[in-house]
Amino acid sequence: MNIEDFDFELPEELIAQTPLKDRTASRLLVLNRKSQEIEHKHFADIKSYFKEGDCLVLNDTRVLPARLYGIKQGTGANIEVLLLHQEEQDQWEVLTKPAKKVKVGTELIFGDGKLKATCKGIKEHGGRILEFSYEGIFYEVLDELGEMPLPPYIKEQLPEKERYQTVYAKEEGSAAAPTAGLHFTNELLEEIKEMGVTVAFITLHVGLGTFRPVSVNDINDHKMHSEFYHMTQETADILNRIKADGGRIISVGTTSTRTLETIARDNDGKFVECSGWTDIFIYPPYEFRAIDGLITNFHLPKSTLIMLVSALSDRDTILKAYNEAVKEKYRFFSFGDAMLIL
Repeated sequence: MNIEDFDFELPEELIAQTPLKDRTASRLLVLNRKSQEIEHKHFADIKSYFKEGDCLVLNDTRVLPARLYGIKQGTGANIEVLLLHQEEQDQWEVLTKPAKKVKVGTELIFGDGKLKATCKGIKEHGGRILEFSYEGIFYEVLDELGEMPLPPYIKEQLPEKERYQTVYAKEEGSAAAPTAGLHFTNELLEEIKEMGVTVAFITLHVGLGTFRPVSVNDINDHKMHSEFYHMTQETADILNRIKADGGRIISVGTTSTRTLETIARDNDGKFVECSGWTDIFIYPPYEFRAIDGLITNFHLPKSTLIMLVSALSDRDTILKAYNEAVKEKYRFFSFGDAMLIL
């Protein structure tokens, strides 16, 4: 398939720049895969599409305030650093801007010396390995000095850091939020549980590769970035039981989907406790082995995420739904509205 097969017209004013005050106030486009029927609802209405015996799978990763602004020791040059992932202990793979000013041995200072870093290496793609030094707990220092690494299409400042976290975010490590989960409140999740729906958690630390454009025409040639995932024994047991009892597994977000499909693919359709790195690329045609439904936001044209959604339904139906969303002025991308595919 060609990259142009996943293009659609999106007016720039539909790209949501700020989150709604009430998480559940987002709109919800509901797509029935069999009938191809589309309904227009609000996110709080999502309960009416669940039934006893279903399982909702959430990604409990927590976004790091991973953007740091510092100066270069000796010259005072301004340097921007974006944490990608932890290599070992206090060593992190990062992106630096301007990169050419950060060579092996370069020392950086953040927050009047509360945090310091030394460049220990340069990666093939141009990233740097920084070793940090500080007093106290690294994540507390980072929380004080760092900013949320909002996607490049969001130009507004985010006054409240927690609004770019899900209410159930727990495991530190993401460079971006699993945004389908931003619509849930603790109250809504409790109401869903009271209906007899099981809520289970997996972890996938979202990398910045999620925002990288596909640079090839033939999508078969595209190489996905790798992201770290983990599934506990408790979640594996829940999901295997749900499947055995004929319940539906409804994934919240493409990150949860990629994790679940990776594990099911590698274990003959079963779920097991495991950790690892996944670079699974889901696009049509693809046979889903783990999920029965998906809650997701509206994605970028020609992105790997709209390809994943198209694989769950079909390309023509998804593009029809997206065109309907544009016509109805839904809000798009990270802080935008949601879509339920069943």
